[in-house]
Amino acid sequence: MKTDSKLPNFSHLLPANGSWRQDVTAWLQEDVPAFDFGGFVVGSDRKTGHLFCKQRGILSGVPFAQEVFDQCELQVEWFFQEGQLLDPSQANGKLLVARVVGGARNVLLAERTALNLLSRCSGIATASHDIITSAREAGYTGLIAGTRKTTPGLRRLEKYSMLVGGCDMHRYDLSSMVMLKDNHIWSTGSITGAVKDARSVCGFSVKIEVECQSEEEADEAIAAGADVIMLDNFFGPQLKSAALSLKQKWAGKKQFLLECSGGLRISNLADYLCDSIDIYSTSSIHQGVSAIDFSLKLQRHE
Repeated sequence: MKTDSKLPNFSHLLPANGSWRQDVTAWLQEDVPAFDFGGFVVGSDRKTGHLFCKQRGILSGVPFAQEVFDQCELQVEWFFQEGQLLDPSQANGKLLVARVVGGARNVLLAERTALNLLSRCSGIATASHDIITSAREAGYTGLIAGTRKTTPGLRRLEKYSMLVGGCDMHRYDLSSMVMLKDNHIWSTGSITGAVKDARSVCGFSVKIEVECQSEEEADEAIAAGADVIMLDNFFGPQLKSAALSLKQKWAGKKQFLLECSGGLRISNLADYLCDSIDIYSTSSIHQGVSAIDFSLKLQRHE
């Protein structure tokens, strides 16, 4: 295997109790709910399959694909590590990523589910890698984070892949952090009241974030004790001016993080990046990203 000693073992993020493996079981059952007609045709003769990557990208989803292969009783040899950059252009357009060995029907049963997982995960990891790399090249040292606008049922996959690609995943779910958005504020009546009520139940260990539509709202949220202030849909000079003003105004008085959300994409980073902003959150690294092209081919004669 071609390894990179600088990369962490991302599989250690997944629960040791194996609860995530139930997702893989369900995905396999979804793909063959009744009869496997193709499996009947090919039988169980031992075959070798080559798993190729045909598009530049960051490899992600290996633990999930490996679980697919394990449940289908296949042996797999991976030639690249989770989080590594795959560049098929250096291998005539088809880079051998793994070798899969086992009964023909089992290989073909695992094929599409494993490829779909690798394609989706690697697409998100690649988008995450590209945007954080561009931000670093522009001199920004803060966080780029994904949002909770994930695909129902695939949240773990998508949040995991953001991390593999080098971005922050932001909050995982509604229990991870208190985020008081405009609807919460309007329903409660005031930012101060909403923050007070949230703190009374979430305690000291959970951060409170408040979405603010103006610098005045941000001032109220900071005074009320919010940990993170989201400047929502601020753009260009307005964003940079408000962020700098808030940091200077509250310096030495309150500790808080500033977040910008709304419209950030890799194509417009220069219009957003500002040293006074600690976090930029975006859905562009997981919503509508291109899948990375993988394929699996059985050797014709063995």
